[in-house]
Amino acid sequence: MQRKLVGILGLAGILISFGAMSAKPVADDVPFPNGFRDWFAVNSMIVTKDSPIFGQIGGMHMIYVNAKGLPTLKKGGPLPYPDGTVFADDVHEFSVKDGSYVEGNKKAVTVMVKDAKKYSATGGWGFQVWAGGDVSKPLVPDAAHAVQACFTCHTPQKDQDYTFSTYIP
Repeated sequence: MQRKLVGILGLAGILISFGAMSAKPVADDVPFPNGFRDWFAVNSMIVTKDSPIFGQIGGMHMIYVNAKGLPTLKKGGPLPYPDGTVFADDVHEFSVKDGSYVEGNKKAVTVMVKDAKKYSATGGWGFQVWAGGDVSKPLVPDAAHAVQACFTCHTPQKDQDYTFSTYIP
C-alpha cells in the first residue's frame, strides 16, 4: 500500500512540480475512457525497478485503442490517426509469483484523445492521467502540464503521430 501511495504521489509531484502555468484546462475535456478494457488490446509492457523510467511510469502497462483508431493501427497508416481515436494505458502494480509477472492494484489510467484542431499545440492529441483509475482524480490540470507531463515524451514519436504503439499480428 505504501509503495502504491508513493508511486501515485511521485507522479502527482512530477506534475505539480511543473509550476502554475496558465493554459486552457483539459482535465474536464479529455474524457475518461469508460469501457476501455473492451477495446482492442494493442500491447503490454512491464517497466521494472531496473529501468531508468521506473520512478515515472513503473508498473504493468496494458495499452488499448478504440474502434476509431483500430484500422489505422492495423494498417500502419495512413497517419495521422483520425479524430476520435483514443489510446488508453491501464497501469497496474505487479508482483512476481512462481516466476511470472502478475497484475496488481491499479496505479493509473492514462489516455490520449485525437482532435487535431482542439489539441493542435500537442500534435493533435489531448492527454490525461487519472490516479488509481479514479474518474474524480485527474492529475493533468491544464494543457501546459500536458505538454511537460505527456507530450514531451511523445515528441520523439512524431513520425508515428506521437504514438508508441504498433500493430503486432
